[in-house]
Amino acid sequence: MESAVPLATLYYLLCYAWQRLPAPAVLRATEATPFHRPLELLTQMLLHATRERLRGGLPRAFQTQHADLRELRGRIELAPSLGRGLLPQGRAVCTYDELGTGQPLHQLLLGTVAALAAHRAVPLALRRELSQLRRRFPAELAPLVPAAAVFPALRRQRPAAEEAFLLHLCELIYETALPAPATEGRGRFVDFRRDERLMARIFEQAVRNFYRREQRQYRVFAETIAWQAEAPKVEDMALLPTMLTDTTLESPARKIILDTKYYAAALRPRYDQQRLISPHLYQLYAYLQNARAATGQQLEGMLLYPAAAAALDVRYTLGGHPVRVVTLDLHQPWPGIAADLLALVR
Repeated sequence: MESAVPLATLYYLLCYAWQRLPAPAVLRATEATPFHRPLELLTQMLLHATRERLRGGLPRAFQTQHADLRELRGRIELAPSLGRGLLPQGRAVCTYDELGTGQPLHQLLLGTVAALAAHRAVPLALRRELSQLRRRFPAELAPLVPAAAVFPALRRQRPAAEEAFLLHLCELIYETALPAPATEGRGRFVDFRRDERLMARIFEQAVRNFYRREQRQYRVFAETIAWQAEAPKVEDMALLPTMLTDTTLESPARKIILDTKYYAAALRPRYDQQRLISPHLYQLYAYLQNARAATGQQLEGMLLYPAAAAALDVRYTLGGHPVRVVTLDLHQPWPGIAADLLALVR
């Protein structure tokens, strides 16, 4: 993108991408003290979400514990108990479940809050708020230092919506702001609005979840399209690439395959003339040629770009299907963005 997405718009995109409604408290904070960098926005989001989590006390859950005990609890682990010669001493290694707040997600929250509280790139006022928030965690809770391996492990536990939001937030903070292990504590900061790959993922998820939440005309999902192909050997079919749409919107009358493309422009110069980006159009065309619509459905395609250099809205009929290539102005206030997104599918 030639011009970075405004932080207010980024906040809405992150909320929709992570399936969380924007919080009035965060919006008020951005208006009272305008943020200049994504790290400040992410810190404010973390402060608000963690305060909400702590407000009624951290939820308690059973956690599996392993300990060397005199009073037996749960299941005795015979092999390690014998191997360490504990039984003659009246002790044993036991595995048992214990109710507590020491869930890995809570430990990760504490570890992320602690890391940001010491981060020099975070404004002093926010660091003070983080330090105060850190003291509200239970004294017995041990912080979990954010690390790359932590996040896949926690995702495998299939967290609920609120926990998933917190996990996404901590992961983005870790990826873009916290010290890398090899830097000996020197913090790094990345304005990830310039990272086209990361922003493409956020933009795609935000658009899909926006339509899921804000309209009732269409069923919204990511669709795997089967190739309309044959091969002499059945096993050769498995070599074909997967066709997975960013977003499919389906109603009794229409089926819209919508592909989001987070690029600096929807057009590229070729032989001194501006052209549409051919791989994007070829991909959408392949989807339309292989997708199947129900009886009475109009199958359509759309390429959606964030507007940067210039606005664009062109329509074609390709292979018998209506196709629209259009830009969305992310620099306007969010109500305008929301209205434009809804207008695209009316």
